[in-house]
Amino acid sequence: MRTSLFSILLLAALVGCDRATEINARAETGGDATQGREKIAYYGCASCHTIPGIRGADAHVGPPLDHIGSRTYIGVGLPNDSRNMIAWIQHPRDIEPHAAMPNLHIPDGDARDIACYLYTLK
Repeated sequence: MRTSLFSILLLAALVGCDRATEINARAETGGDATQGREKIAYYGCASCHTIPGIRGADAHVGPPLDHIGSRTYIGVGLPNDSRNMIAWIQHPRDIEPHAAMPNLHIPDGDARDIACYLYTLK
Protein backbone atom coordinates (compact mmCIF):
# COMPACT_ATOMS: atom_id res chain seq x y z
CA MET A 1 0.00 0.00 0.00
CA ARG A 2 2.74 2.44 0.96
CA THR A 3 4.67 1.74 -2.28
CA SER A 4 1.64 2.36 -4.50
CA LEU A 5 0.81 5.62 -2.69
CA PHE A 6 4.41 6.76 -3.20
CA SER A 7 4.21 5.84 -6.89
CA ILE A 8 0.98 7.81 -7.33
CA LEU A 9 2.44 10.86 -5.58
CA LEU A 10 5.61 10.66 -7.65
CA LEU A 11 3.63 10.42 -10.89
CA ALA A 12 1.47 13.39 -9.87
CA ALA A 13 4.57 15.45 -9.09
CA LEU A 14 6.14 14.62 -12.46
CA VAL A 15 2.96 15.49 -14.37
CA GLY A 16 2.71 18.72 -12.37
CA CYS A 17 6.31 19.63 -13.30
CA ASP A 18 5.58 19.06 -17.00
CA ARG A 19 2.43 21.16 -16.74
CA ALA A 20 4.27 23.96 -14.92
CA THR A 21 6.99 23.94 -17.59
CA GLU A 22 4.36 24.26 -20.30
CA ILE A 23 2.56 27.08 -18.46
CA ASN A 24 5.86 28.96 -18.07
CA ALA A 25 6.72 28.42 -21.74
CA ARG A 26 3.31 29.73 -22.77
CA ALA A 27 3.70 32.82 -20.57
CA GLU A 28 7.19 33.50 -21.91
CA THR A 29 6.38 33.10 -25.62
CA GLY A 30 2.68 33.80 -25.98
CA GLY A 31 2.50 30.53 -27.91
CA ASP A 32 0.90 27.12 -27.57
CA ALA A 33 3.15 24.08 -27.13
CA THR A 34 0.66 21.65 -28.68
CA GLN A 35 0.37 23.83 -31.76
CA GLY A 36 4.14 24.23 -31.74
CA ARG A 37 4.64 20.48 -32.00
CA GLU A 38 2.37 20.45 -35.05
CA LYS A 39 4.12 23.46 -36.60
CA ILE A 40 7.51 21.82 -36.13
CA ALA A 41 6.25 18.92 -38.23
CA TYR A 42 4.61 21.24 -40.78
CA TYR A 43 7.75 23.31 -41.39
CA GLY A 44 9.99 20.24 -41.65
CA CYS A 45 12.23 21.04 -38.70
CA ALA A 46 12.69 17.29 -38.21
CA SER A 47 14.56 17.05 -41.51
CA CYS A 48 17.55 18.77 -39.87
CA HIS A 49 17.15 18.47 -36.09
CA THR A 50 16.73 15.81 -33.45
CA ILE A 51 13.74 17.02 -31.42
CA PRO A 52 12.31 15.03 -28.51
CA GLY A 53 8.59 14.36 -28.80
CA ILE A 54 8.50 14.81 -32.58
CA ARG A 55 8.07 11.65 -34.63
CA GLY A 56 10.93 11.16 -37.09
CA ALA A 57 12.94 14.08 -35.71
CA ASP A 58 16.26 12.30 -35.50
CA ALA A 59 18.33 14.11 -38.14
CA HIS A 60 21.88 15.32 -37.54
CA VAL A 61 22.20 18.22 -40.00
CA GLY A 62 21.48 20.90 -37.40
CA PRO A 63 22.12 20.71 -33.67
CA PRO A 64 19.90 18.51 -31.50
CA LEU A 65 17.23 20.54 -29.72
CA ASP A 66 16.93 18.42 -26.60
CA HIS A 67 17.18 20.63 -23.51
CA ILE A 68 17.04 23.78 -25.67
CA GLY A 69 14.72 25.32 -23.09
CA SER A 70 17.46 25.29 -20.47
CA ARG A 71 20.44 26.26 -22.63
CA THR A 72 22.18 29.58 -22.16
CA TYR A 73 22.56 30.30 -25.88
CA ILE A 74 20.73 29.52 -29.12
CA GLY A 75 21.78 29.82 -32.73
CA VAL A 76 25.07 31.65 -33.07
CA GLY A 77 25.61 32.61 -29.45
CA LEU A 78 22.37 34.53 -28.97
CA PRO A 79 21.24 34.65 -25.36
CA ASN A 80 18.40 32.19 -24.94
CA ASP A 81 15.34 34.32 -24.34
CA SER A 82 11.96 34.23 -26.04
CA ARG A 83 12.58 37.32 -28.18
CA ASN A 84 15.79 35.86 -29.61
CA MET A 85 14.31 32.38 -30.01
CA ILE A 86 11.35 33.69 -32.00
CA ALA A 87 13.61 35.91 -34.12
CA TRP A 88 15.96 32.98 -34.83
CA ILE A 89 13.05 30.72 -35.84
CA GLN A 90 11.70 33.38 -38.18
CA HIS A 91 14.85 34.93 -39.67
CA PRO A 92 18.02 32.97 -38.89
CA ARG A 93 19.92 34.36 -41.88
CA ASP A 94 19.04 37.93 -40.94
CA ILE A 95 20.81 37.25 -37.64
CA GLU A 96 23.66 35.19 -39.11
CA PRO A 97 23.98 35.42 -42.91
CA HIS A 98 26.00 32.19 -43.11
CA ALA A 99 23.61 30.14 -40.96
CA ALA A 100 22.79 26.73 -42.36
CA MET A 101 19.20 27.15 -41.17
CA PRO A 102 17.10 28.62 -43.98
CA ASN A 103 14.57 31.42 -43.66
CA LEU A 104 11.29 29.49 -43.86
CA HIS A 105 9.06 32.59 -43.75
CA ILE A 106 7.43 31.44 -40.53
CA PRO A 107 4.75 33.90 -39.35
CA ASP A 108 4.93 35.35 -35.85
CA GLY A 109 2.16 33.19 -34.36
CA ASP A 110 3.69 29.97 -35.67
CA ALA A 111 7.15 31.01 -34.44
CA ARG A 112 5.69 31.70 -30.98
CA ASP A 113 4.07 28.25 -30.94
CA ILE A 114 7.31 26.56 -32.01
CA ALA A 115 9.29 28.50 -29.40
CA CYS A 116 6.72 27.54 -26.78
CA TYR A 117 7.19 23.84 -27.54
CA LEU A 118 10.97 24.19 -27.58
CA TYR A 119 10.89 25.86 -24.16
CA THR A 120 9.18 22.76 -22.75
CA LEU A 121 12.35 20.81 -23.62
CA LYS A 122 14.24 21.28 -20.38
